[in-house]
Amino acid sequence: MAGIEQVKSFLAQHGLEVLEFEVPTPTVETAAAAVGCDPAEIAKSILLLIGKSPLLVVACGDRKVNSSLLKKAAGLSGKVTMPTPEQVLQLTGYPPGGVCPFLMPDELPVLLDLSLQRFPTIYPAGGNRFSAVPIDYQNLQQLTSGREVDVTLPLES
Repeated sequence: MAGIEQVKSFLAQHGLEVLEFEVPTPTVETAAAAVGCDPAEIAKSILLLIGKSPLLVVACGDRKVNSSLLKKAAGLSGKVTMPTPEQVLQLTGYPPGGVCPFLMPDELPVLLDLSLQRFPTIYPAGGNRFSAVPIDYQNLQQLTSGREVDVTLPLES
């Protein structure tokens, strides 16, 4: 099970740093306030289940996952649901609000929404509820082996 120390060590090998904050950053709004960026620049990591199959979707803070688009991109059918906090910890190794896309178990697919490409720097969590990682999309894709998908819509739609 990975934690912030393992994430820090992993990212340091690639010249990246985990920012740590005194205030909790479990939501897009709290993370954006701590980082000092627009909420859209927060790369939220969302664990979802399609039927019983877990997927980690990473998307901009101003977007929402569309179930139909997700099922099509994943090639799966079934109801899209949110896991329990216990399932989040069990399946990702991270607590809810601190899930990051780094050091995921091999069997957990990481899907990177194309919305992330809009910004030169995005900020996923760093492995706990008090962290963020400034990173560009190309490095995020490389370090997570994430698959590019188009599975979100603007929040207001």
